[in-house]
Amino acid sequence: MKIEDNIDTFNSLLKRAGFIWGPSPEIYGGLAGFYSYGPAGMALKNNVLSLFRKELRALGFGEVECPTVMPEIVWKASGHLDRFIDPVLKCSKCETLLRADKFLQEKLPDTMIDGISFDEMEKLIKKHKLTCPNCDTPIEKIEEYNLMLKTTVGNNSIAYLRPETATTTYLLFNRLDQVNRRQYPIKVFQYGKAYRNEISPRQMVLRMRAFDQFELQLFIGKKQEMNFEEYETIKSTSLPLLDWKLQEEKVQVPNKITLEEAINSKILKKPAYAYCLYLGYYLTRILGFTDDFMRFRQHSPNERAHYADDAWDLEIKTRQFGWVEICGIHDRTDYDLRRHGEFSKQVFSVMMDPNSKEKEIPQILEIAFGIDRILYTLLETSFTVDNERINLKLNPYLAPNQVAVFPLVRNKIEIKNLAKKVHELLLNHRIISFYDEAGSIGKRYRRQDELGTCYCITIDYESLDDNTVTIRERDSMEQIRIEIENIPEYLNEQFTVKNFQI
Repeated sequence: MKIEDNIDTFNSLLKRAGFIWGPSPEIYGGLAGFYSYGPAGMALKNNVLSLFRKELRALGFGEVECPTVMPEIVWKASGHLDRFIDPVLKCSKCETLLRADKFLQEKLPDTMIDGISFDEMEKLIKKHKLTCPNCDTPIEKIEEYNLMLKTTVGNNSIAYLRPETATTTYLLFNRLDQVNRRQYPIKVFQYGKAYRNEISPRQMVLRMRAFDQFELQLFIGKKQEMNFEEYETIKSTSLPLLDWKLQEEKVQVPNKITLEEAINSKILKKPAYAYCLYLGYYLTRILGFTDDFMRFRQHSPNERAHYADDAWDLEIKTRQFGWVEICGIHDRTDYDLRRHGEFSKQVFSVMMDPNSKEKEIPQILEIAFGIDRILYTLLETSFTVDNERINLKLNPYLAPNQVAVFPLVRNKIEIKNLAKKVHELLLNHRIISFYDEAGSIGKRYRRQDELGTCYCITIDYESLDDNTVTIRERDSMEQIRIEIENIPEYLNEQFTVKNFQI
């Protein structure tokens, strides 16, 4: 059967190779919005997280971890109880639940839906006489649906599972201010689970009810936002920017302009915020994404959250789901600390300028990654089929297996034993090696190509004579001979992220 480079082949690979399984639990039919990662998926996820952590620590960020359950007052203060609401359409006949904005986007693709009010949505539904997709009953009123998952703690104290990691980070501000000795900006990030009771989750891991977030926060002063040291080193970097005015003109292709040009033309307001766009771009590029698949899309004033002074989504172009947001960069002003100060009776105003005695509540700039969305888009954009060979072109430092080791034949005990020694040598050097002796050498290569393994080592008859092996590179399929003792040094050189330039 001919293998085609299509989305069905890709979706099959995700399950067959152990990247993504679900909806989970599969043996009971699955619950929408919940997925599991297999060994390959978890290895890829951990490699992404390890790379992010290493890069951010080098850039001066510290990591925190907070509880996933918080008392009701936290979410009252943050505004989630009142504002974390989706517009819902409920069929009066079959009781089908639909998210109104997504439903309208599907039915009216040429109409701008983002940011319009519930009343305006209802007018569009009536104007176009839209009906339930399952029973064709006319759809009527939009209802409010809060996405928060409610629970109780201890003696029936009301609490909620966090819908984002960000709020829990903000609650640590006084502690962070202390340990950073009031040196600003304070740079911090948090990785962990968040939960949202989505109405009708679809699109696999792109929209789940339990998902992973990786969110960066900068606590910063107003003057520092406009005079930000790191901006000077990156202002000549060009980014693919699609501002909201271009979107109103139905433009889909972003402008590739420098951050300095964006500031001078007032597409961006603040140098510190421009740096946040750069940082989101940099962390995405080192994963292997290229500009051909990337754009920054600005929220229109109507679409923007009530607290935001500016907001851009970093999006990846996919074949299966179109443009997918993997990261949101938000200027949250002083909204969060001001609200939590009011509700907790804590003082969050501090002296941020050593030359001034004036106090202020810090501003917050946020870079929020969805790790599950990164994994899906990374896998899809890396997936190719060349001459019926499935090849996952992941960066060598991200692939689930760094290297695979094969004995050319398994019925020759000397070759088999030497292959196992090479495998153990790599493991002792903490190089993630996979040993495989099952099937023909061609099939073993193909299995590793599907996992994105960049290098395969074959031990053959010649290896017994001169202690050399064949190393085959995944994409070019070129082979070189190398002495066994030099393998760890050679591979470690290939796996290093080398002074990445963008």
